[in-house]
Amino acid sequence: MVKKYIIAIDLGGTNLKLALCNSSFRIIAKSILSTRQFRSKESLIQAIVDAINSFLKSRKLSKRQILGVGMGLPGPIDTRRGLVHFFPNIPGWKEVFLKKILERKLGLRVFLDNDANLMSLAEFKLGAAKGSVNAICITLGTGVGGGIIIDGNLYRAEGFAAGEIGHVPINEVGPKCNCGGTACLERYIGNNRIKEFANKVFGREISLEEISSLAKKRNPKAVKIWQTVGTHLGVALVGQVNMLNPDCIVIGGGVANAGKILFDRVKQVILQRAMSIQAKRVKVCKAKLGYDAGIIGAAILVAESI
Repeated sequence: MVKKYIIAIDLGGTNLKLALCNSSFRIIAKSILSTRQFRSKESLIQAIVDAINSFLKSRKLSKRQILGVGMGLPGPIDTRRGLVHFFPNIPGWKEVFLKKILERKLGLRVFLDNDANLMSLAEFKLGAAKGSVNAICITLGTGVGGGIIIDGNLYRAEGFAAGEIGHVPINEVGPKCNCGGTACLERYIGNNRIKEFANKVFGREISLEEISSLAKKRNPKAVKIWQTVGTHLGVALVGQVNMLNPDCIVIGGGVANAGKILFDRVKQVILQRAMSIQAKRVKVCKAKLGYDAGIIGAAILVAESI
């Protein structure tokens, strides 16, 4: 019997992660490319194709051994038609039938979904939300994405566009967002915004990793930064908790590595501001699958789609 594999891709505003997975969703090989080095969608698409072909060649795999290619993308996706509507943080993408393009170039079946949806699917099936019935999953990175699990199913809604918590406004007025909205959560706690804020607080260039390290040593400036981020996120989540009454909220992505200071503040805001019944029952936890959640979700997408 021919052994089958899945190629899983997680495309973000900063990096493209590509992995070869077995049918149990275990990652066998992985590579990471910077998306910023590709200045057009055509060059990025070709880089994806080249990376997949390189994987197949290096592992001496034939295309008949590949069940399909699953891909998580940072924006609204029509999963049925394989259509990318746009990417808020990657310019040049608008109404692109990416599924059709990749299938023609690769000769493989391709399945697309929003990256946060796939992170949510992975955490629900295999990670921190396993055993829940209703959950909200958030990924904090260059953008802020979200996915919603209702009655044990990923909720996409009409047009497949549900779950965009990063584009929930948290003020009546505020900075314009790349999505076209105003005062979106992402404009307050996306990676770039946190760095801008931190640079002002410290008066120098500082990385998110250094801020987290300093915060764990109780540096007051670093603690203030993560508490501010936690307040913004908590405020956005209060509305979701009151409306959806989830069992758990899973927070992943690079910003989640800020750790206890961030999570304690989010929990505190929810307890203070959400309705008491919903606030007391919801569990807020860190994603278990880490940076691989999107990749694992993309592999699960392929298995479920076929």
